[in-house]
Formats: sequence, C-alpha cells, structure tokens
Amino acid sequence: MSLSTIIIRNLKKNMKNYYLYVFALIFSVGLYFSFVTLQYDPAMDEAKGSVKGAAALGAASVLLVAIVAVFLLYANTIFIKRRSKEIGLFQLIGLTKGRIFKILTAENLILYFGAMVIGIAAGFAVSRLILMILFRIVGIDEIAALRFSPEALLQTVIVFAAIYLLIMLMNYTFIKGQTILSLFRVVSVSQKPVQKMSAVEIVVGILGIAFILLGYYISAGLFTGRFTDMSELMMAMIFILAAVIVGSYLFYKGSVSFIFNAIRKSKNGYLSIGEVLSLSSIMFRMKSNALLLTVITTVSALAIGLLSLSYISYYSAETQSQSDVPNDFTFANAAEKDRFLAELDASKIAYTVIHREPIFVEMDISTLTSSALLSDEDHTFIAPVLSETMVDGIELAPSEAIFMGYSGALQNFLAMKETGEFDFIGRSGMVHQQLIETKERSVLAYRYSGGIPTAIVDDSVYKQLRQDLQDEAQKKDLQAYYGVDLKDQSQVKEAQQIFADTNKDDSLSSFSQYEILMNGRMNMGLIMFIVAFLGLTFLITSGCILYFKQMDESEEEKPNYTILRKLGFSQSNLLRGIMYKQLFNFGIPLIVGLSHSYFAVKSGWFLFGTELVTPTLIVMALYTGLYSIFGFLSVRYYKQVIKESL
Repeated sequence: MSLSTIIIRNLKKNMKNYYLYVFALIFSVGLYFSFVTLQYDPAMDEAKGSVKGAAALGAASVLLVAIVAVFLLYANTIFIKRRSKEIGLFQLIGLTKGRIFKILTAENLILYFGAMVIGIAAGFAVSRLILMILFRIVGIDEIAALRFSPEALLQTVIVFAAIYLLIMLMNYTFIKGQTILSLFRVVSVSQKPVQKMSAVEIVVGILGIAFILLGYYISAGLFTGRFTDMSELMMAMIFILAAVIVGSYLFYKGSVSFIFNAIRKSKNGYLSIGEVLSLSSIMFRMKSNALLLTVITTVSALAIGLLSLSYISYYSAETQSQSDVPNDFTFANAAEKDRFLAELDASKIAYTVIHREPIFVEMDISTLTSSALLSDEDHTFIAPVLSETMVDGIELAPSEAIFMGYSGALQNFLAMKETGEFDFIGRSGMVHQQLIETKERSVLAYRYSGGIPTAIVDDSVYKQLRQDLQDEAQKKDLQAYYGVDLKDQSQVKEAQQIFADTNKDDSLSSFSQYEILMNGRMNMGLIMFIVAFLGLTFLITSGCILYFKQMDESEEEKPNYTILRKLGFSQSNLLRGIMYKQLFNFGIPLIVGLSHSYFAVKSGWFLFGTELVTPTLIVMALYTGLYSIFGFLSVRYYKQVIKESL
C-alpha cells in the first residue's frame, strides 16, 4: 500500500470522525475573514470615526486570532492523542518517525487548507449580511455592498498559515518524544480516573462552593457604600475575581464529586442504570478536566457579562437620551433657540416650546439618606430648583416638594427615602420642605442638573429662593432652559438636519435628543457587535472542545456499553443515562458561567443603563440555546457508539 493511499484513507476517516472540527475550522476562518473585511470596507468609515472603530476592530481581530489559535491547538492535542495507536502501528510496520510526520503533515495540509478555502468563500458570501446587521445595529444609513478585500484575504492566509505551522510543530514534538510503548498507552494514562474520594477532596469541594459564594456576597455590596475608597474598591474587585476563579476550579475539582457522592450515598448504593452512566461518570471525569472547565466557565462568564452590559447600554440608549435631554431639542441661549425656530417655521415643522428658569440652591438631605458613600459634608450640595408652574400636572402646598430625574446610577450611589424632610439653605435662612414623591422623569437636561435630581417646589417657595439669589454674586447661577418638542415625530430627522446646520460651531448650550440617541446606539452598537462576534467564536470553540472530550469518553466507555447490552439493557435504557450525563457535562459549566455573569452584571449594571432584566435574559437565553446544540450533538454521537457496541 502506497503512502498516498494511506493518506487518502486516513483523510476520509478523519473527515468522518472530526466533521465538527472541520466545521469549526471553516466557521473560524469564515468569521475571521468577514470580520477583517469590515476593517477595510469603505462603508465603515462613519463608524470608525465615531468611536475609534478602526482601533476597536483591530483589537478585536487580535483577540479573535487568540481564541481560534488556542482552540485549534487544543483540538489538535486531542486528535493527535487519539491517533497515538495508529502512529504506533505505523512504527511497528517499519515507518520512521520522519515518514509518519510527513503523512500527518500531508493530511493536515489537505484538511486544513481545504477548510480554509471553503471558510474564506463562506466568509465572503456572508460578509454583506454581517455588514447589514452592523449597520442596522448602529443606525448607519448606508448600502451594504458585497466587496472582496485582497488585504483581508492576505491577512487571513498569513494568520492561519502561522497557526498551521504551530500545529505541525506540536505534532513533530509529540511524535519525536514518544516511544512505541508509550504511544499505545497515552490515552489510558491521560484519562486515568480517580476511584475514591479522600478527606482532602471533600474539604476542597466545600471550599470551592464557599469561595464562589463569598465572591458573590462581596460583589453584591460592591457599589452600595461598603467600599468608600478607590483602593478598597480595586482590592475588592481583584479579590472577587480571584475567589470566583479559584472557587470554580475547586468546584470542578471536588465540589461536583462531593455533591454527587452525597447523592449516591443517600441511595445506599442502589443506583439505576441511568444514574450509573451519569452520576458515577461525572464524579470522576470533571476532576481531570477541572482546569479546562474553569477556563471555559470563566471566559463564558466574561463573554456573557460583557455582552449583557453592552446590550444594557444599547437597550437603554433611548431612555438614557430622554434622561439627558428631556425634550427633542434644548437650548440655554435664547438667540440660538430663536434661530432654530425660524428655520423650523420656514420648513413648516410644527413644534411647542417649554420655558423653564432653574435656580441652583444648596440643599441638606442628611435626613433623607444614610448612604455610606457620603460624608457629613457631602449631604449638602447644590441642586436645581423649579417652580410647580414650570412643570405640567404638578400642584404642591408651600411645604411640599418633589424630586424629578432621580434614576439610573444615582439610585444606587445616592439611595434616598421616597418621603421625608430636607432643607434649602438660603441666604436669609433655612427653608424647611417635606419630600412627598420622587420621579424618574427628567425635566432639565444633564447640563443643568449634572445628574442631581431637580427639586420641584411651590411657586411661593421658588420665588423666595430666587429672591435670595438676586445679588451680583449669584446672578451667574440663574439660567434659562428652552425645550423644543416636535408635534410630528416623523419629522425628527429633518429637524435634526436643521439643528446641525444652525449649530455648526458645536455649541455646548444646545443639545438634540435624537443626536444623543444615535451616538449612543452607534457607540454601544459597535461594541456590542464586536463582543457578540468574539462571544460567538468562543461559544463555538468551547462547545467543540467539550464535544471532542465527549467523543473521547464515548470511545473509552464503549466496552462498558457492550457488556451492558449483552446483559439485556436496550439502547433506550443506555441512552437515557447518556442524556442525563450530557445534561450535567454541558449544563454544569453553563449554569456556573451564567451564575458568575449574572452576579457580575448585577453588581454594576446601573453604570451602563437603566434596564437589567430584559437585556440580560435575552443574552443568556441566546447563549444557552446555542450552547445546547453541542449537547444534542454529543447525545447523537453517543447514540451511534451505543448502536455499534454490540
């Protein structure tokens, strides 16, 4: 038999056994090529200029290469170990290690670069779709054309050729470092199970759960005032990260075995066939895979957390823009306002004008809040004040007040009672007020309030406070606020163009709600797109790695299935236990990763937006759905192994 015949036969066998690896390779190449194509697409100039998109895409492409390279090298490690007996047989029939390396190199060359060509073609085919999705997310009105980028092609070929050389170096080192005897034992040695739990492992298991819970507990109080100094906050974050990572490793190393062993003991050793195939196997397998599962869990939590936070910002962009600019357009300068209104009149765009005159008064809210973030001096600050006549739908008694614009991160950093007493510190003395309600709706632009709630008071109190400020030293604090709302929101783009034309000097005294909304969506949309791209790549690669591990385990356990089938157990009996096993194999890392990401997001989500539940649940549901596909594929592979076992 010629070497070319051996190569062709091995190639066919590898394609059959490692089809998912080939798919993942095609997917990785296609994803990378389409991603790099975005960097060189002229249509991306608008996004690049707005948020330094070129640098963001460049950094993301480097991370993409790192993820793909680690995956391919790890997958190759699994495959070369699985072929160790085959390599040993080649040596037994007289082939030198150099000839064997050439056979493996030729096989990988055909398989790898064949998949790379298909991946580049697939990446080019879907690049227009990806560009359309990006434009849709960031709100760019541009036609996504199908463009082939020679620069992207060259960069893709160079990157994956370098990864191929690393794979060949790994194969060469493996073949050179093994004897014939060790080649026949490499799988059994690397997968040797532990048969009994020791007292140390029980302690490790308990510590794993304790570390994770401790990390969660500290993260829950990260921004509640428990840590008032920046160095304390940084140390707390580092400790949380270390505790969760170490806890995850110890969890897989001992906690899973400890929990499942307790379940087994509770049954007094009487286990069903399904429990034997699931619980007993998981108890010992996760110990040897603890480091791998820790890495997968940590990076999964990071990917889910970052995607959730970016989606929270994107999802909250509209609410945030309404909070920063409560009207369609706001002006502090009457001349700028009049010039803009004249252009709206010329374009026959109907509008309404809201005029408010905020005053800025010192307030003492020490009786309303007990936040540990504030010192005694910090309970007194300057806040904007409006009369009840300037806000529709509000009527107050002289002693009553309402806080408006109390939302977002402020609710977490400055927790206040919904009702209570506070004081205005006027030049002529203290003005005592009763807070009767707080509202999230803003009535002044962020430029006026600085994120501090606006106090709405009775008109007589407003006039009294205003009179206190009518001296030369305080007149600079008296500012006009003009809000312009369009009657027909379908004309907002036309009005925005007029606003841009009449404010070419980028005045800091006028703002557009639509402009802030679109800038927020563009900024966070591009970040969300990049994070989703990287997260999807990691999801595919980590899912494939777990799938490959299940392939290995199924082949090792095949003799057990043969014995069970001869004892009379049907395929459905065995398959039921396998389904439980895959539920644990894929479900445990997924649940732990989701839990880590949830507590990470919950500790500081308010810094990124106004909505937590919906964006986070959407991201977690999508990640879980895609991740579950690999569990179904593993069950399918086990089903084939069970079928062939008898």
